[in-house]
Amino acid sequence: MYRKFFAILLCLALTGCAPKPAASNASPADPSGSESQTPLPNITATLAVCGDTMSHMPQTRDAYDSSTKTYDYLPMIEAARPWVELADYAVVNLETTLSGGPDYSGFPAFNSPDALAEALKEVGFDLISTANNHCMDRGHAGLSRTLDVLDAQGLAHVGTYRSAEEKHKNHHGVYLADVGGIQIAFLSYTYGTNGIPIRKEHPETVNVFTEDYLTTAERIAEEELRAGLEAAKALDPDLIAVIMHWGEEYQTRQNTHQEKAADFLFAHGADLILGGHPHVLQPMETRTLTDADGNTRTGFICWSLGNFISAQNDPYTDTTVVLQLELTKDPNEGVTQVTDVSYRPMFMLDREKEVNGERYTLLDAHKSMEAYTEGSPNAVSASVYHKLEACVADCHKILGAKWDKPLETD
Repeated sequence: MYRKFFAILLCLALTGCAPKPAASNASPADPSGSESQTPLPNITATLAVCGDTMSHMPQTRDAYDSSTKTYDYLPMIEAARPWVELADYAVVNLETTLSGGPDYSGFPAFNSPDALAEALKEVGFDLISTANNHCMDRGHAGLSRTLDVLDAQGLAHVGTYRSAEEKHKNHHGVYLADVGGIQIAFLSYTYGTNGIPIRKEHPETVNVFTEDYLTTAERIAEEELRAGLEAAKALDPDLIAVIMHWGEEYQTRQNTHQEKAADFLFAHGADLILGGHPHVLQPMETRTLTDADGNTRTGFICWSLGNFISAQNDPYTDTTVVLQLELTKDPNEGVTQVTDVSYRPMFMLDREKEVNGERYTLLDAHKSMEAYTEGSPNAVSASVYHKLEACVADCHKILGAKWDKPLETD
């Protein structure tokens, strides 16, 4: 019996019929037995930002078509469409109310036709910032109707609210947007409301970042800003963007009050700060921000994007840009930052006469200049060409020439 058993074992050994060892998940390159993870690709998206959208009465009259008795702002802003549509997401400030007609008005108490919102939607804007010094020009009723009109157009909005309940339902006024796969929490604040008080029966309906907003607007409401930023952080976004209506009108440099507020915002979690109100461009810059633990991140600020559209023609007020921010998210490291900045110079042409649909036209400065030099029959005149040259030079002087560079549609 013993010899028989030994013979069987010998046969198995000689014929290779021995039982195979149990399979193992381990490999020479990964002795732990776990499969190696393939790194996820970066996510890149583009955010477009424009300045203050205004409708002074000459613009409102220009948008009116007497043959149809309707308003149309699209011819006025059509030139911005390629650069707005190029982005994954686009933001603009609405510095007027949409309180209903026919008693439309300009400065000092703005009320514009609903067609303005239609045009902003048509050219590709997604989010409207509504916190500014003119948001209460027609009281709480005007503020509320403005939001109704934006909702009807499918335009998101941030900065003003119909009620305190609406604000807190929206995470203390934060709007979370998907920007090409990158989550951005938007906040919007104004320094004041031109002396018009926020009614006690409608508290917290305007995001104001100063405690003394009815007088000098000098004391920064740190608790209010901190609460908004904490609410934004609670949503676990990739970036926090704060739209600020601040600064001194017609000054092409930021003031110390802006700088103090910006330092507070960056220190408490803001990644992007996008300014308006001065009606002229102010510089922009990128910063390396360091938190209490020594971790660093990239911050970006544009102190003012000036007017997007207006009837103003004081120095620099008719010069603006479509700002493009390239954002890149590394999903492996959990880091999102601004990886490129560019802008397209735009010029608000005022032909200085009341002509239906022809007086005010936003021009793409480079495109219009190229048409002129190429002798296009639809080119601008020589005098307008020189204005466009000045527009580009002013953008380079204030914002920096290095960021004025060709975009994909060139």
